Amino acid sequence: MPASGVETDAGDVGMAAQAEITGLTGSWRARVFSFPNPVNEVSARLVAGGVVLLSLVTIVLDQRWLTVVIAYGFVARVLSGPTLSPLGQLVTRVITPRLHVAERPVAGPPKRFAQAIGVVFSVSAAVLAVGFGLSTAAYAVLGALIVAATLESVFGLCLGCKAFALLMRAGVIPEEVCERCNNIAAGRAGQV
Repeated sequence: MPASGVETDAGDVGMAAQAEITGLTGSWRARVFSFPNPVNEVSARLVAGGVVLLSLVTIVLDQRWLTVVIAYGFVARVLSGPTLSPLGQLVTRVITPRLHVAERPVAGPPKRFAQAIGVVFSVSAAVLAVGFGLSTAAYAVLGALIVAATLESVFGLCLGCKAFALLMRAGVIPEEVCERCNNIAAGRAGQV
């Protein structure tokens, strides 16, 4: 018996250590692979502006490989918000803080849904451009992405967020997914 007077089993110690490791890993995973809620609308619009610029550079300079960079950015933002996205990091850590404008919190789930739609468009463009060498088709898809990102960046009109709201009203997305949407919609009529 140990000096503490409590019998321990090597299996118990191993399980405790494993639980501690899992807890650390779980919290790390939760920190990295989480999407912010709420989202700062200022940062979201700046990221959308970055997507517009990067997409325009891709098309104008005929740099098909940049479609992969754009697609990575969308996948990273869906998985982790700005955490794994170089553009998201640049905007949230460098650009937005230097603007000295008040945060404008909006619900996170609709923004994540909009980013997921961006994944569909950007991955499609990357597959068309890099996988099949179909630049014209890829650039047409990027053109649609440019339109949506311009509406978000310039006018604050998030098409993905509007689609999310319609799907919530139709009952396709349960209200529990975004209870905050109702609160924000009540506070800022027409924003979600």
